[in-house]
Amino acid sequence: MGCVDALSSQQSKDDSKFTWTDVTDRSIKSSTSSERPVDKDADVDTLQRSSPDGTDPDSEENMYKEMIFGEDALKIPPSESYCLSHPIRRGHFNISQDYSLNQVLEDLRTIWNWILTEKLHINPRDRHLYSAILVLGETFDNREIKEMLSIVLCDLGFTTAVVHQEALAAAFGNGLSTACVVNIGAQVTQVVCVEDGVALPHTALALPYGGDDISRCLLWVQRCHRTWPNFQTDPVNKPIDMLMLNKIKESYSQIKSGSFDAVTLVHSYEHEKSVGHQKTKLSALNVPPMGLLYPRVLVPEEYPPPPRSWFQDYDDMLEDPWQTNDSLYSSGNGGFGMWDSYPMFPTRLKKFDNIGLVEAIVSSILSTGRIDLQRKLFCSIQLVGGTASTAGLAPVLEQRVLNTIPSNQPIEKAEVLQLRSYPLFVPWKGGVILGVLDIGRDAWIHREDWAKNGVHIGSGRKYKDSYFLQAQAMCYYNT
Repeated sequence: MGCVDALSSQQSKDDSKFTWTDVTDRSIKSSTSSERPVDKDADVDTLQRSSPDGTDPDSEENMYKEMIFGEDALKIPPSESYCLSHPIRRGHFNISQDYSLNQVLEDLRTIWNWILTEKLHINPRDRHLYSAILVLGETFDNREIKEMLSIVLCDLGFTTAVVHQEALAAAFGNGLSTACVVNIGAQVTQVVCVEDGVALPHTALALPYGGDDISRCLLWVQRCHRTWPNFQTDPVNKPIDMLMLNKIKESYSQIKSGSFDAVTLVHSYEHEKSVGHQKTKLSALNVPPMGLLYPRVLVPEEYPPPPRSWFQDYDDMLEDPWQTNDSLYSSGNGGFGMWDSYPMFPTRLKKFDNIGLVEAIVSSILSTGRIDLQRKLFCSIQLVGGTASTAGLAPVLEQRVLNTIPSNQPIEKAEVLQLRSYPLFVPWKGGVILGVLDIGRDAWIHREDWAKNGVHIGSGRKYKDSYFLQAQAMCYYNT
């Protein structure tokens, strides 16, 4: 439909330098300003400007952009008064005491509208000519899916929409109908088995780590080896540092036996005027990606997700939800006491299992309970997501999965399938295929029906239970 951004993976390995985003609006003068409190401790991908002295940030003297999106939002100079917002975090809406549900939905709607307008060049007045396919990860809860459907149909103006699971779309994107899909994202890793075009919900596992955790582990390892320059690198409070670490990880980290070192340029973003750099020999670059197999290697996150007490959704669901694993982010010995005073209520959450990737794959496949299907799945392991392209990951998984299978199981082979395209785009490719297959079927949710036959929920938005159940059924039973 329009221009697409170049893949970062196609850049040079030495191109890890980023430039600060220009926040001045040189085109037009904004007539309105957005007021939003700035909380540096809140992990709340838009940026909204806020003036520290209470003056209009879009005055004659200071013509600043009201909002900045995407990677540009992560490269704002620290001296500029913007509030960084991540509407989705660790596979869920990033709701907290300082980031309300309404603000999360507003930010998500604003980001999607910007992408549709600026990247795909689809004007709001033309969106009634289009249908939308929501490709969603397995971590999202029922209420989150309903809210996103309301945004797509009622706010963005699409005429119809359909929901599909990301694992199912990934399998179709690689030309498969049966596979064990391992989706290694930035913050969450998901394992789901698909049989004959059906995602099996009882096989789904969510692991609370991903590519960002490997990047932070890379910094920790280099500092332990004292190879990192004397720069104030802080990926938690300076997003541009995380971009640099992600680039170094993608370029040099790999899984191989023995020690693996590499020489690269490390940049400092301490000062906005001049970006310093230093040629550095990085050591033990094979250790951080091993965190996928041994999660205890990964550095604990400074800001864990808060208790999610707002998921009080008692609609009929197609599968039983898992119980919460409270030990992951407990304040006992983990140092996560920041949420101790947060009100806790009984919740119906999906479980995060803090186990290694090998154990998760074996557990997911063995849970199918049928030896013929298990043999087929162990020979059809599919890796997707940005971190799936880590060099050496596939052969290590094959060997360790085969060695982890219990001896009483008659399984003789484990194989990681080769991807036919860039692993980050496989689910979207499969979403297109599923959308074509859905044409002519009574699978689409219409905007008029969604808005007309809805009922009010706590946030004041509307949804229709039967239509949502139909959308969720499409996730699991798309044959």
